[in-house]
Amino acid sequence: AGTNRHNLDTLSEIHLSHKTISYKELVGTGKNKLNFSDIELDKATEYAAEDADVTLRLYNHLRTRLDEEKLNKIYEDFEKPMIKLLSRLEINGIKVDDIYLKKLSKNFEEKLKKIEKEIYSIAGKEFNIASPKQLGEIIYNELKIAKLKKTKKGSLATSANILEDLALAGHKFPNLVLEWRQISKLKNTYSDALQDHISKKTKRVHTSFLLAATNTGRLASSDPNLQNIPIKSEEGKEIRKAFIADKKNILISADYNQIEMRILADIADVKELKKAFKNNEDIHSLTASQVFNVPINEVNEDLRRKAKTINFGIIYGITQYGLAKQISVSNQEALDFINAYFKKFPQIKDYMNSTISACRKQGYVSNIFGRRIHLKGINDKNFSVRSFQERAAINAPIQGSAADIIRLAMIKINLELDKINSKTKMLLQIHDELVFESPNEEIEKIVPIIKKNMIGISSSEYHKFSIPLTVDINSGYNWGEVR
Repeated sequence: AGTNRHNLDTLSEIHLSHKTISYKELVGTGKNKLNFSDIELDKATEYAAEDADVTLRLYNHLRTRLDEEKLNKIYEDFEKPMIKLLSRLEINGIKVDDIYLKKLSKNFEEKLKKIEKEIYSIAGKEFNIASPKQLGEIIYNELKIAKLKKTKKGSLATSANILEDLALAGHKFPNLVLEWRQISKLKNTYSDALQDHISKKTKRVHTSFLLAATNTGRLASSDPNLQNIPIKSEEGKEIRKAFIADKKNILISADYNQIEMRILADIADVKELKKAFKNNEDIHSLTASQVFNVPINEVNEDLRRKAKTINFGIIYGITQYGLAKQISVSNQEALDFINAYFKKFPQIKDYMNSTISACRKQGYVSNIFGRRIHLKGINDKNFSVRSFQERAAINAPIQGSAADIIRLAMIKINLELDKINSKTKMLLQIHDELVFESPNEEIEKIVPIIKKNMIGISSSEYHKFSIPLTVDINSGYNWGEVR
């Protein structure tokens, strides 16, 4: 992952030093493009036979490399079983209430009109809010609420970052535009578009799961993408309510609790965090107490929120500027918080430094199971490229480990459900969350099976965790209820 595309033509050139006949070369392009059925038989034979030949030669070459580089277990235990399992998830699909979606689209439309009125009132005229050019004119020339900023292409800058900065400065207009964009996206991407994805035959939505689309090993979802529905906003929760169970069935959501923080504590051997997880303490309150130097019983919601941002930000290699913006403090205060964090948790800083150093030497990082994530730009001369890759190097072993943990859990749960001939179906995997549909009479039997197998990965043959994994399980008639 991370070095090249995985299509046959690319792999043939890299591993076999052989340039294949391209499809475009065979059938032509534009007006002269032919159907494959019109291609001369000897040319079609050569093209098809080459595909079969190259596939076998690549298989033999890569199979040998898996053994040589001790990656066979990843392939056999984490990849191959997922093919049948994901096809089953795609066939199962998830039921969607189209009448509810239509009502939701109408509600979103009414909200958008209300926000538009407020935007036009402040701007003093009507304009196309979706047009960056027209929006830029209002911000910089009409309202004059910001110093002129342009994109690399020379157009007026109206990105979310620009608008968020202006909103933090106390301007109402950019806040309204951000709200309009969010609701507009939810309406166009979900409440409107999902209606077109409901199968007439099954009355369900059948997403496609992509097994090798991300560098870290995380699954991706497309057509439609069900992994990007926001869960924090009220509107996002409303979208989730559209996903429902069949009659006499119920949806079950099983979600790993703070799994990435647990992985960080484990692989960086962070004594304080490990102790907190073992004692089932609130990790964000502990961080707030340590970083802001206050007794844990005096940590208020604001300090906990800031600590939570720092905890998750560190995993993604957050900068002082990024942190300052997220928790609304000065750059210097943010830097002081980060320094205090590393002072209290020096093992995390050691992990970050050693991971970047190792990645610079070998060009890749590995997760706890040995899966490799290649980062080509880790030694790039360009500071921005190099910094981005360094942040990716810090995060990849953590996110990649979480991705493989849930893969193993899915495989184990699926095997056990088949063993007992359960009617419960696994429907979705949304990063750290699994969604099932179960007959009402099976719930009491199924929940312990799900929990046991998800938690059991912490003491599996692949990796012995020094801290426990925990899982939150909820159920309800719709997906919005179970969160």
